[in-house]
Amino acid sequence: MKFNNAEDIVQLTPLWQGERFPDGRPKVPSDVIARLGRITLEEAWGPLWSRGYHYQFEGDFRIIHPNKVMVGRAVTAVMVPKRPDLHETLMNYGHEQEGRRGFFNQWVIDSLGEEDVVVVDMFDKIYQGTYVGGNLSTAISTRTKTGGAVIWGGIRDNQQIAEIENINIYYRGSDPTAIADVTMVGMNVPARIGRAICLPGDVVLGTPAGVIFIPAHLAELTAVNAEKSQVRDVFGFARLNGNVYTTAQIDGAWTTAMWQDFQAWFENDEAAEPYRHLTWEQELEEARRNENDGPSGGVRL
Repeated sequence: MKFNNAEDIVQLTPLWQGERFPDGRPKVPSDVIARLGRITLEEAWGPLWSRGYHYQFEGDFRIIHPNKVMVGRAVTAVMVPKRPDLHETLMNYGHEQEGRRGFFNQWVIDSLGEEDVVVVDMFDKIYQGTYVGGNLSTAISTRTKTGGAVIWGGIRDNQQIAEIENINIYYRGSDPTAIADVTMVGMNVPARIGRAICLPGDVVLGTPAGVIFIPAHLAELTAVNAEKSQVRDVFGFARLNGNVYTTAQIDGAWTTAMWQDFQAWFENDEAAEPYRHLTWEQELEEARRNENDGPSGGVRL
């Protein structure tokens, strides 16, 4: 086996059609990363859930900066309890065949680039399961600039880590012990984080409610759907405040007349300016089709 093998990563992520990093990870564009950082958890969750991605969210974490949003591309690692023969084999392979230095967690952090997020299945180990402390968190800060870590396990040096403002860390618990008696069996492989699954290159969105892993091939679609939901809400609030429409009209299927009203507002109101990269032809056509076919009674959730 090889750690961080590009051929394996490409095989795992065939639906991604864009640029990739040298290690094979999907390279979701930075502008899409930034857009996803401005959406809510529920806005990200909806497009994934409706497409059958039901195991992308995990909320049972402690958070270093509870009110700070974290977003970036996943670099994954899977750890298991130490078995001496396996441990020695993999450690020797990494050192001798791949030229790696230090312990397994250092291998992963040494590979990070800007906008990366470490995602680690530490099998919920906290005592001697502290994947990062002050030093490695500083290294994450230096390498990722705006990223962080999601650790299904422990950390140490919480007071030092809390002083690092540009990243965030989601973790299960704290302990003063150093990492020990664990072996990494995969780097940039599928990782289970609680009840969620993360693949290398997924966009990791960390919010006050927890973490959602957005598949790379759905990242831009998720951003678009979320932004459309946001700007429709801005319009809806404005029209409700003006007593133009009822809540039933705003929450229901919009008529062609409502869509035309929205488009006029969208093209001219200052509040819509950040969203003007979006287009609405499909929605307007659907409204016309529904009016021709009769009311559907659908409600926008």
